[in-house]
Amino acid sequence: MSQGHRVVVIGGGIAGLTTALSLIADSPSPIHVTLLEAKDTVGGIIRTSPFAGLPAVDEAADAFLVRVPHAQQLATELGLGAALTAPTGAHASVWHNGMHDIPSDLLLGVPAKARAFARSTLFSPYGKVRAAIEPLLPRTIDNDSVGHYVRKRFGREVHERLVDPLVGSIYAADTDSFSMAAVPQLAALTSERSMLRAAGRARAAATKNSQPGAPIFGTPLRGMGALIDTLSSRVTSLGASIVFNARVHSVTKSGHHYTVHTDSKDYECDAVVVASPARHSAPFIRDLDSHAGELLADWTHASVVLITLAIPASQWPAHLTGSGYLVPKPDQRWVTAASFGSNKWAHWRPTDGSMIVRVSLGRDGLDVMHFDDDKLVNLALADMKLHLGVDLQPSEIRVSRWAESFPQYRPHHSSKLAEVEQSLAVHSPGIVFAGASYRGIGIPACVQQGRAASTAIHAHLSTL
Repeated sequence: MSQGHRVVVIGGGIAGLTTALSLIADSPSPIHVTLLEAKDTVGGIIRTSPFAGLPAVDEAADAFLVRVPHAQQLATELGLGAALTAPTGAHASVWHNGMHDIPSDLLLGVPAKARAFARSTLFSPYGKVRAAIEPLLPRTIDNDSVGHYVRKRFGREVHERLVDPLVGSIYAADTDSFSMAAVPQLAALTSERSMLRAAGRARAAATKNSQPGAPIFGTPLRGMGALIDTLSSRVTSLGASIVFNARVHSVTKSGHHYTVHTDSKDYECDAVVVASPARHSAPFIRDLDSHAGELLADWTHASVVLITLAIPASQWPAHLTGSGYLVPKPDQRWVTAASFGSNKWAHWRPTDGSMIVRVSLGRDGLDVMHFDDDKLVNLALADMKLHLGVDLQPSEIRVSRWAESFPQYRPHHSSKLAEVEQSLAVHSPGIVFAGASYRGIGIPACVQQGRAASTAIHAHLSTL
């Protein structure tokens, strides 16, 4: 590479920050990186703030998957490895006319052993028989819909009461309209005729390859915000510039170079990493490639509200010792899930014995953003009274709104993304995508995309 190449990264979420870090750390020669963030803070939907006397309670994601190594590797690289903690052993439930323990022999909701549904109180006798015949069914023709595939294999009850609540809680999704290929753990199970047998083998392999008692999830003791704070500090210490309140409105190309235009300043560069949400990126991509821009404009994003409550110890039912519960769509009014944070995390236990509860409302197909905060809190408390049988009176409340925060991977998402990238590659090489809208919304997936974007940009710069 020649001296002094310039790269602009659009978007200051964890994918954009990881891209910026990798661009500088992995560059064999000087490189100037400018990260443009439309808001006044980085981190995207990762945010941590004090609550109920505790210094750090997350307002969105409260952990990352450890068994997918990318986020843990980043945390270790940043010096946070020793500060990671894992959830307690508290068990999660599904609410369906009462609480039912989530069976243990599952792979993202898919039964890995027959006893996962045979012993569960969550299913009717018919639902158990229907699920039990799954290994005998002919191969299912995949139309790239999670809901279609799982329902064909196991029947309605396993889909509605296990797979859809679990996958839906991760992606804020309606799994009937969500790409199977976008959920790698499930997509891998479709290579065999029987999903149950494939899940059993996958779980056995994972158990064999992991250390006994190894945690599945991890988080910094100072919350997920500590990962963002440390990452952004490392990025700037290496020489990158982070510019806040810099909303991009267009990108133009001249020869092999680009200019990224914001309201206050233009930034000339040799390559651009788009680490911003797809639909919001469509207008400035359209300047470079109208077809790619139109495709991105069709992306949809679901909105979620997360309400954090401090429930006095005197009000909390003693029998609720689990980590929380999911609500299947046919049973939902407004609440989609509730996490009993003080049971789930040992460091989320206020000194007065209060219970920290985080309640999720909203998903694809269930918009709640038009309600004001008081209405949202009332809806959440009314649903919890139905679910828990107790009229809770929180001593502290925090409402966190995440508008259009969950990209929805519609069936055949990957082919649509490939079409966008192939179209741009013809006339606009050096435009690379990374982030939740593209190849996975989880924190490890976004970190991995940031690393991959850096590699792709270095390869492009080497040709200039």
